[in-house]
Amino acid sequence: MPEIDFEAEGLLEGLEGEAREARRELLQELADDGVPLEDLREAVAAGRLVLLPVERALAGGGGPKYTAREIAERVGVELELLQRSRVALGTPNSDPDERVLGDEDLEAAERLRAFREAGLPEEGILQVARTIGMATARIAQANRELIMRTLVRPGDNERDLARRFEAAARATLPLVGPVLSYALQSHLLEQIRRDVIAEADLASGEVRGINEMTVCFADLIDFTRLGEQVPADELGVIAARLEEMAAAVAETPVQLVKMIGDAAMLVSTEPEPLGEAALSLVEAADAEGEDFPQLRAGLAQGPVVSQGGDFYGRPVNLASRITQIARPGSVLASKEARDALGDRFHYSFAGERRLKGIGGVKLVRVRRQPKEVG
Repeated sequence: MPEIDFEAEGLLEGLEGEAREARRELLQELADDGVPLEDLREAVAAGRLVLLPVERALAGGGGPKYTAREIAERVGVELELLQRSRVALGTPNSDPDERVLGDEDLEAAERLRAFREAGLPEEGILQVARTIGMATARIAQANRELIMRTLVRPGDNERDLARRFEAAARATLPLVGPVLSYALQSHLLEQIRRDVIAEADLASGEVRGINEMTVCFADLIDFTRLGEQVPADELGVIAARLEEMAAAVAETPVQLVKMIGDAAMLVSTEPEPLGEAALSLVEAADAEGEDFPQLRAGLAQGPVVSQGGDFYGRPVNLASRITQIARPGSVLASKEARDALGDRFHYSFAGERRLKGIGGVKLVRVRRQPKEVG
């Protein structure tokens, strides 16, 4: 390839000294690696030249080779299913005749065909794909934030930072897949062990996914108002700390389902461990000190349906509503949840309240049993 005059192309404008030379070296490395001049121009104009090497590393090489229509025909899956699965996973969905897909997209389509050949229903595959897409987006964001915080140093130039990003991506990417596989296998095994298939399900040939569970929501007091008083990064630290504490109390059979901004949702097939987890979570927030908002929690009990890794039903709505009226530092429970919790805890009647969309509900406050004196 003919050597590119980066200065004449306007790719070094606004830079002097070491920064100018560092960009020249980075541009030359990318050009030698086969990056077209037009891509270099676009990256410089968009201010993402430093990220171009790591983008190429994560893309897996090879570049665009196929259209979605070609992949669908080659693999033997319906084009519509292929497109819908890409949307469900959260990957960019292009024109079916635009040549933007590569070998990894072809391999993903082959896995999609294998799922269909295994007899899995189309809608079920897409539902799981949506769950995977949302979960992996969060995983990618967490990894990106970690890399950014770790690798960006004062006085960096584009060349050094680009090389560091690329090296980190190439070193860590092969490790992420096995970690995800291990975590999926462990969680799936534990959840299968908790599943109970009723005689009615066997007779009908359909497992309904309805289980009797205890549900807990715990949220931070005045988190929204706090967001108006502290910088966004400090607010993020508080939310991240809540997630850490919620994960710490979610020991089997308690499951941390999701974080919703300033709230955590947990469920359990066994009530007592979830009651213990709710109290421990509230106590952990108190132990953080005056600068950390207090927590409040609500517990409800009853049949819920599991779908796409989430849980739905009256107990979910009830636990959320109870949490909203709980006092700071307290755990409130519905009568059904109190009956399920048993005698491990101390209870006091907290009155009957009318909750939006629920109606009248008798509530009790849950505390630890007082320690015996002497």
